[in-house]
Amino acid sequence: MFENLSHRLTRTLDALRGAGRLTENQVEQAARELRMALLEADVALPVVREFVERVKARAVGAEVADSMTPGQTLLRIVQQELTQALGGAAVPLNLRVQPPAVILMAGLQGSGKTTTTGKLALRLREVERKKVLVVSCDVYRPAAIEQLKLIAGSVGVEWFPSAAGQDPVAIARAALEHARRQYLDVLIVDTAGRLAIDQPMMEEIAALHAALDPVETLFVVDAMTGQDAARTAKAFADALPLTGVVLTKADGDARGGAALSVHHVTGRPIKFIGVGEKPAALDAFHPDRIAARILGQGDVLGLIEETARKVDLDSAAKLVGKLKSKKGFDLEDFREQMRQMQKMGGVASLLEKLPGGVKLQAQFQKVQPEREIKRAIALIDSMTPQERRFPDLIKASRKRRIAAGAGLQVQDVNQLLRQYEQARDMMKKMMGGGMAKVMRSLAGRIPPGMRPPR
Repeated sequence: MFENLSHRLTRTLDALRGAGRLTENQVEQAARELRMALLEADVALPVVREFVERVKARAVGAEVADSMTPGQTLLRIVQQELTQALGGAAVPLNLRVQPPAVILMAGLQGSGKTTTTGKLALRLREVERKKVLVVSCDVYRPAAIEQLKLIAGSVGVEWFPSAAGQDPVAIARAALEHARRQYLDVLIVDTAGRLAIDQPMMEEIAALHAALDPVETLFVVDAMTGQDAARTAKAFADALPLTGVVLTKADGDARGGAALSVHHVTGRPIKFIGVGEKPAALDAFHPDRIAARILGQGDVLGLIEETARKVDLDSAAKLVGKLKSKKGFDLEDFREQMRQMQKMGGVASLLEKLPGGVKLQAQFQKVQPEREIKRAIALIDSMTPQERRFPDLIKASRKRRIAAGAGLQVQDVNQLLRQYEQARDMMKKMMGGGMAKVMRSLAGRIPPGMRPPR
């Protein structure tokens, strides 16, 4: 997410970071680089102009703190202006109303409305502890109704039935009445989309809005549409009193321009960002954290929150207890750690949230860590329970059987065992109070800000 924009901006600012002072020429050069980086990221031209002018105006007369170089001051200015361009501060959903709170989902066909409806329902159920009902008013595509029914079942929320040919407003009113009778907390209404904006679609969704009086009207937009996202957003903002934006498919957009453009055009906060296909891959949008991530500063707070939400704490506690009891770290434990990493979104997602993570991601591109994790799990699954508990038993004939069972080669088994031994040795050092030593041994591979004191 935002890789291209991040690379361009960090390269520009890295060149100035160590400067003793900033000349007007250097600020002008930096402004040109910022402009090019934003245009390449498919940010709308009016947004680029305003952003660059604000940075230039502040940078030329910037006061330099005793603890900062002029280059660091420019980095701070750019980060602050990026934060403002993305919305300034996180804006949560407004659920402080008499239940049921109605959320109306709007957007073009293919933007990810139905999938996002399911993701949002899951988030409200798990994080906010709400009882949620979802309903589809897309009476033009029977497949959309069936899709929402399947998604509702998979995320554990209630689905209200609807059918092609019914009146969308009648469906919505019936769903709202059902939610009231059942004392449900939230009703999410998935609406019909079109391949392009048209008057009948706008009139229909305006009628739904008038009938439901939703507390939240969220515009769902595909991040990969770039500047088209801004144009679509403006059309919906003119037709509906939007309360927020959901940016979908951000994990597939290396440019990131839509995030900067949509907020500027609609004047509405981006409330959520879709970062993957899994039901849980919907994050609250924090402008300050996204700005820090774009500039290579990482998002450690986001990483901590995600870890607390997604890591199986019982499994982690069992592993610590097992290591303390001197039973040792075996291949079953190794497999569990890799599965936990997959739950966190994989290596790429973790690196993205670490300071300097974008540069580390570039180093990992040839390695394809997600593929390696899947292969390693397949190999461990191909072993007997005894082999997983006692890896020293795995000799030549066993290696051939394990490799054949996973559809891989013997050298893949050897590589897995080497990785396991490295992980086991690290676990021993950590349990022996050697965490600082482990961190120092990794110092050449982690960003300077994360290295332990010598």
